[in-house]
Amino acid sequence: MIFLAKTSVAPSRSMKDNRIPSDLTVRDGKLRERTGKWFFLMLALTIIELMLFASLVPHLEKEYLAQTILLLIAYIAVEWGYYSVVGIAMQRRMEIELAGFMLSSISIAITASVFPEKLLMQLATTVVGVGAFAFLVWFIGSVNRVTYSRIFAAVGAVGLLGATLLLARITNGAKNWLAYGSVSVQPSEFVKIAFIFVGAATLDRIQNAKSIMKYVIFSMICVGLLFLTFDFGTALIFFATFLIIAFLRSGDIKTIVLVCAAALLGGIGIILYKPYVATRFANYRHVWDYVDAGGFQQTRAIMYSLSGGLFGVGLGNGKLRYIKYATEDLAFGVVCEELGMITAAAILIAYVLLLIYAIRGARYARSSFYAIAACSAAGLLVFQASLSAFGAMDILPFTGVTLPFISRGGSSMISSWGLLAFLKALDIRTYPKVLRELYHS
Repeated sequence: MIFLAKTSVAPSRSMKDNRIPSDLTVRDGKLRERTGKWFFLMLALTIIELMLFASLVPHLEKEYLAQTILLLIAYIAVEWGYYSVVGIAMQRRMEIELAGFMLSSISIAITASVFPEKLLMQLATTVVGVGAFAFLVWFIGSVNRVTYSRIFAAVGAVGLLGATLLLARITNGAKNWLAYGSVSVQPSEFVKIAFIFVGAATLDRIQNAKSIMKYVIFSMICVGLLFLTFDFGTALIFFATFLIIAFLRSGDIKTIVLVCAAALLGGIGIILYKPYVATRFANYRHVWDYVDAGGFQQTRAIMYSLSGGLFGVGLGNGKLRYIKYATEDLAFGVVCEELGMITAAAILIAYVLLLIYAIRGARYARSSFYAIAACSAAGLLVFQASLSAFGAMDILPFTGVTLPFISRGGSSMISSWGLLAFLKALDIRTYPKVLRELYHS
């Protein structure tokens, strides 16, 4: 199997000679990392955020002005609190967290601008997401713990999707939300984390038909339940993630082609069974023929995005914000219009850089679990971002999935941070005790 066959790193002399990262030094027989640069990067991020948040103030209603300013300051305080613990006290690297904070700050700013009354919830779920990120990084630090818990993760994932099928009500054509009072969650967002966790853990060491079949069955159950809830956009994301995991572990192109052919037949059946899905495909590349019907959202997203130019019309000055689900399904369009094409391009580049980070880091992963999980998580983020951004622009069929980190929504934000944990765990420097053991062996 491709490069992943080399990722199970046994302690050896090569680790000491070639695999000690360049920003680690050895003093007094101990590995020490140079972490001073993270302070300046945190400072640069804070300055950018202050400029972004300051542009909001003139557009805020008086009744939300004081509350919004306090919440924006609180968000920056959370970032620096995290840096104080992880970057200073624990002397850990921060590139993954900085990427998450940067993307999350855009979501915070857009929410404060369009729905200031919902800013507290968006901020709270971002903090929960950071907490979930930290917990997952710790939890998956032990390969044994991962192996023992994969069955529980699989059962939990199927249980969540099953509960959604039984208890959720149909909203906008799909049964994908569980509501309790004023609080609603989208379980499929959390199942994304479990889906990758189970796949990477199941296929970590055992390369045989039995282990692969177990994951195939689990994947079929998850995707099947998503189809039954009519959440076809998320089902497509799960299927793409399955293909990534299956290929990373097996490298068998023929099998992947057969699976894709079967999925194509299933997709055709769904389109015939559910006419409104066919309508979305009928609108694809023809949205201007249905300006006030099926293409209403996309035509507005395209027009207003172009009006933003390179630098945008400024937060609070856009028109797309008044379209239904603008901050969720059309979040990329809002970014293009109000923050400009340069910012929108930077966001897309950030997802690609995360994927490159995962691919490059996979060569040095201490177990194939970390390589598979990181590449799959990054691939999922890139694929979902492509569906969201290019779907809104009618480059791809419009599926209504969220833009990771950017779209407003607590479930999506928590899930996005959870997926980042797999990339953080990929770097052996995240676990100094393990790194010391490898170095001194």
